[in-house]
Amino acid sequence: MSRKPTVLFVCVHNAGRSQMAAGWLRHLAGDAVEVRSAGSEPADRINPVAVEAMREVGIDITDRTPARLTWDAAEASDVIVTMGCGDACPVFPGKRYEDWQLTDPAGRSLDVVRQVRDEIRQRVAHLIRTLDGPA
Repeated sequence: MSRKPTVLFVCVHNAGRSQMAAGWLRHLAGDAVEVRSAGSEPADRINPVAVEAMREVGIDITDRTPARLTWDAAEASDVIVTMGCGDACPVFPGKRYEDWQLTDPAGRSLDVVRQVRDEIRQRVAHLIRTLDGPA
């Protein structure tokens, strides 16, 4: 039996896009995937509009805290999905990288954040289908 794949979602503040993506992956893949998220410049708290948008679809991300991106977390991940972190994201040979161009939900209305949430769900569902391992 192979080990489960590890996915790291990275955005600048780790307060919106990456937290919603991590929430979707946990929800859709369960414990078949190890899920991580981090930011190059983490915020003090999760974006409350992102929390509300995710709550609407039955996913609670209120217990999550923005975390700083570390070299170790990136190195230990099989897939690294970036969402606007730029040059702050370390690059390791042999890793699978995806860069998702998504609207930053910071300061946006709930309607805009819902659209971002739904786009992230579609991308996460596709990601799950393409992962190596038990997922």
